[in-house]
Parts: sequence; structure tokens; C-alpha cells
Amino acid sequence: MKTRITKALAAAAASTALTLMAAAPALADNFTFRIGSGHPKGPAPYVTTMSDFFAAEVKRRVGEETEHTVNFVEAYGGSIAGVAETLESVQSGILDFGGFCVCFEPSKMFLHNFPYYLGFGPQKSSDAIAAARQVYDENPWLKTVMEEEYDQVFLGLGVWDNYHLGTTFEWETISDLSGVKIGGAGPNLAWLEYVNALPVQSTLPEGYLALKTGVYDGWLMVPSAYNGFKFYEPAPYYTLIGFGAMPVIMLTANQKKMESLPEEVRNIILEVGAEWEAQNGTAMDNVQDFGLGKLEENGATIKTLPESVRAEWAQSLEAFPKAQAAEAEGRGLPGLAVMQGYIEAAKAVGHDWPVEYQLQ
Repeated sequence: MKTRITKALAAAAASTALTLMAAAPALADNFTFRIGSGHPKGPAPYVTTMSDFFAAEVKRRVGEETEHTVNFVEAYGGSIAGVAETLESVQSGILDFGGFCVCFEPSKMFLHNFPYYLGFGPQKSSDAIAAARQVYDENPWLKTVMEEEYDQVFLGLGVWDNYHLGTTFEWETISDLSGVKIGGAGPNLAWLEYVNALPVQSTLPEGYLALKTGVYDGWLMVPSAYNGFKFYEPAPYYTLIGFGAMPVIMLTANQKKMESLPEEVRNIILEVGAEWEAQNGTAMDNVQDFGLGKLEENGATIKTLPESVRAEWAQSLEAFPKAQAAEAEGRGLPGLAVMQGYIEAAKAVGHDWPVEYQLQ
């Protein structure tokens, strides 16, 4: 009898315990994430917003809206991954979150570099990122390939503000640049080839010394970074050309890490990633104005390229978009749809292309 009673009491106790466990809230967890970029916080504005907005907002919202907490180990300026290593570092899980310019992945991210293939595009960052967002929405492959091939979740787009040219010397016409070595990053080097300048593949962190020592005599760069990296010291002549703002920054998360998180934490990360993208355009418009102001304040000589010279440069690039679209199609990528989509999306936000690029 006692045995039956004991067993009954044990069963009842076990049942009660299970009921209580089911009714109890999930245990709170503290998550520590590694977030990084090859560019430094400060001189590279997109990294600043990764830290000050994305990481800070995820931490705040998770703490306020869930039972969990979040902390970030921030590793910028190449302390964990360089500019050409961030994609792979997020893929492998060395970084949980990474921000990078697709310009440093010319093979893996060939088609994601489409804004570079269409030079003299939207001048305002807010217009460029709005046009690119439409292209990404209409061509979901641009996002899904990140999961299918690179084991990471696309969170949002960032943008470089409008590109211009800084040099160690004054110049007036594109013929003045013939034979001149000019630094740049990846796909924008073609803008130089078509005017017979000599493009040099480089990165922002090495640019100052290279300009100082004469490795090259110019640099294709946006005002904010040109000022932030103090390129105006060795190369004080900054010519406003307007190659366009470039929505070629990606913020991504390691896919396995995202899948391991509670749903409410994962949703907050996705929402904040979208918010990070939404505020980047206006933020970078402001950064453009600030950067130009600081360059002038710091002694740079700033001038605007005459419209006739700008039109000549734009016309020289006419064959480039067609060649890149054909290359993408040859790789089995939707080059025509993506690039024609960007041309039309840019028009929809009010941009007038100086050249009507034909892709076929």
C-alpha cells in the first residue's frame, strides 16, 4: 500500500513540477555579440552609425522589451577583420555582425557593385539608397544569396556619400589626368581607366601614406572620408565631380547565430537593421555637407568641375555599364534586370542621368 501511495505522490509531484515549468517564463539570457568592420569608427561614417545606432539600439530594445540582455564587443578598424575580410569573418562566425563595402568583394559581390557600374548616378545619398532599396526589393536574389552562399542574413544597406576626386596638384581637363596614378577601391577604378589615368587598387587606411610618399597623386573618395583620413594634407586639391552616392555598404549577421537566438531578440535585430538603413540616406547627406565644410576649414582647395568637362567624363564611361551587365549575365547573374532597374529607380527619385546608358 505504502509503495502504491508513494508512487502516486511521486507521480503527482512530477506532474505538478512539469506544469509549473511549462507555466514559468523562459530563462533570461545575456548575449554577447561581436560586431566589426575593416574601417574605423569616426572617419568612416557607416561604422559610426553601426556603433552609435545599430548596436546601441539593439542593446536598448532587447533590454527594455524582453527578459534578455545584450552586449556588443565592437571591433572596428580591422582589429578582427580587414576591409576585404569582413564578409568571410561573418560567414565563419568570427564576427556575429559585420559592416563592409561590397567594393572589396569584386568577385563574390560582383553584381552587388551595380551602382559603381553606373557612374554619375544620384547625387544625394538619400536618393541613391532609396533607388537601391527598390532594386533590392524587385530582385530578392541580392538578399537571399547572402544566406544561400555566404551563411549570413542581410540586415540593411548603407551608402557612401557623393564621390569626388582629391589630388596633389591642380588640374582643369580630363587630359590633365592622363598617366596620373590615382588610388581607389575596386569597381570605381574603371572611372579612371576611361580617361587614361592610372588606377591603383588601395584601401582608406593606407591612403594617407601612399599619397604622402608619391605612390599615387590622387584619390577617388567622398568628402567625409577624405577629411576623416586627413588626405587633404598630402593632397589638398579637391575637385567636385559628382560620380554619385554609392549604396554599396552591407550590414549582415551570421545566419547560425541569428537562428540560435530567441525569436523576440531576432525580430528586434531585423527591425533595427531596417531602421539603420532608413536613416542612413539623410545622415549621409548631412555628412557630405559636413565633410565639405571641414575640408574647407582644414585648408583644402575646393572647386567644382565645369559641366562641360563633367559631361565629357560621363560620356567616356558609356561602354562600361554594357560591359558589366554582359559580364554579370555571363556569370548567370541577373545583370540586366538589376542595372536597368537602378537606372529607372534613380529616375523615379528625380535623378537626370548625364548619359542615357544602354545595356544591350
